[in-house]
Amino acid sequence: MATIPDAQRSGLARFHGLTGVGGVLILAVGLFKSITAVTQPATGLPPQTLQETGLYADFATLQIDPDHLAFSPQYPLWSDGATKRRWISLPPGSAIDGSNPDSFVFPVGTRFWKEFSFNGQRVETRYLERQADGQWLYAAYAWSADGREAQLVSPKGKRGAYAFAGGRTHTIPGVNDCKACHQGVPSEVLGFSTLQLSPDRDPHAPNAELKPDRGVDLKDLVDRGLIVGLPESLLDTSPRIKAATATERAALGYMHGNCGQCHNAQGPLQNVGLFLRQSVVGADQPAIATTVGHAVKKPAPGQSPDAVNRVEPGYPERSALFQRVSSRYSPLQMPPLGTELVDDEAVALLYRWIAEMGEPRKEARLHHEGR
Repeated sequence: MATIPDAQRSGLARFHGLTGVGGVLILAVGLFKSITAVTQPATGLPPQTLQETGLYADFATLQIDPDHLAFSPQYPLWSDGATKRRWISLPPGSAIDGSNPDSFVFPVGTRFWKEFSFNGQRVETRYLERQADGQWLYAAYAWSADGREAQLVSPKGKRGAYAFAGGRTHTIPGVNDCKACHQGVPSEVLGFSTLQLSPDRDPHAPNAELKPDRGVDLKDLVDRGLIVGLPESLLDTSPRIKAATATERAALGYMHGNCGQCHNAQGPLQNVGLFLRQSVVGADQPAIATTVGHAVKKPAPGQSPDAVNRVEPGYPERSALFQRVSSRYSPLQMPPLGTELVDDEAVALLYRWIAEMGEPRKEARLHHEGR
């Protein structure tokens, strides 16, 4: 994690506690939670146990079926420091349609699993399956304390699945909580995309994960014929985020992986005008255009009076985006779901990104005024 000078850290620390203040970045979390997930027909019921989903070739030894493909996104979603493993399974003879490289179309029968562990203890495994009518089936399985079984969780989720220090706990989200994020993008699949699987992985991504042993990336999938229709330009040159510096690339990548599923031009929050989801086509960079020097729309409870912009170059502490990510005071925190603990590595990255944007201004002023 990047080192922040003590003088700067004192300003940073005040946004970490429950009494911290923050600027307005998007609508209040209450509005976010009021967004209703799109109603889906009950086309099927998930299996009662994780074993029945077909993840394992041998459940007694937890040997993963070798037909499933392991993968990891280069910009992972922060989940309170959980260690994650992920797999995709495609029906035999099928392939993903990549003709829209920003929104894959998955064949019916596609299955995804994501396993969450804390301190070496498996806590939950989430499951997605595309059904015959094209809709996605959502389920989550809670592991027993002895790690011998994983049972289907109620559609309402499960609180207290794992205890953190300070009285906070990991919550297994309910189905509607999952849909609130997943249905913010057309494909409903997060973390498995052209950008996330690019072989040109960002070495500075916060909470970066290595490509799994025998795992796949975009090139592997194309070579195996498991993704078809991708534009030739993305086959010739691995996609990467358009950014002025390595710090900016990592910061934009973090926001893509942690915020872009809701804050994009197609989702239910599009009217907020905050577009943090990255595209691998086109030359513009909406994440910069809708944050840097862009005024917040509406004050929130506890907003810092000087946080008038989403991002104010050179001033992290009075940038609303930074205050939101740094807080776990529920009306302010971003993301509003799925996290109880501040992501210190991401906070340090965003601090550095915003601070570095002010350096050219400072140099210009010194040159004008004389050193």
